[in-house]
Amino acid sequence: MQPGRILVVEDAEAIRTAVAAGLTAAGHEVLGRPDGARLEQDLAQFRPDVVVLDIMLPGRDGFALLETVRARSASGVLMLTARDGVEDRVRGLRAGSDDYVVKPFDLNELVARVDALLRRMGRAQHRITVGDLEVDVESGTVWRGETTVPLTATEFKLLSYLATNRDRVVTKTQILTAVWGYESYDPNLVEVNVSALRRKLEEHGERLLHTVRGLGYTLRVGGR
Repeated sequence: MQPGRILVVEDAEAIRTAVAAGLTAAGHEVLGRPDGARLEQDLAQFRPDVVVLDIMLPGRDGFALLETVRARSASGVLMLTARDGVEDRVRGLRAGSDDYVVKPFDLNELVARVDALLRRMGRAQHRITVGDLEVDVESGTVWRGETTVPLTATEFKLLSYLATNRDRVVTKTQILTAVWGYESYDPNLVEVNVSALRRKLEEHGERLLHTVRGLGYTLRVGGR
């Protein structure tokens, strides 16, 4: 399983730091927050796959923040709570939480639950990152850094194929077959769409889509 983006919202610094360290050691990218003051911004810019959300927080509590997550993103939610009552667990699950862990908890178990949630969601596998380029194959969205890159359906299919084969050189024939479904078409079709895609990508960052003369194309960081 590929790593995911995990947002940890926990006001206790020692717990937040330990959870972040454990998830980072497991290969995930982690952003920690002591409260939900920046939640809307983090959902839009960090785009977490999973939000680890404490219930007892200053300001808006975890249940209120859960409503925001559900309204603004498709992130999975794992709730942390010191309350071991059934009522709180049921309330969280009914409000849209995917899982919960009761404090005190074993860090290895929490990491395993996050990994299991990512597998159930199937989201981490659908995101391909090349430098500051991110391609979400499931939602059809492309970003350069925090900027969304608008693409046509054909351009997105082309980029998805190149991203799936990142760092490999693919020929025009391979692209024709993967994107258009046949081989006996004018290869200029590939050149035109590659040029359009490259132009849009380079409006927001360095060149990632390279021409390998006499061979084909590759999507990679660096090179000319």
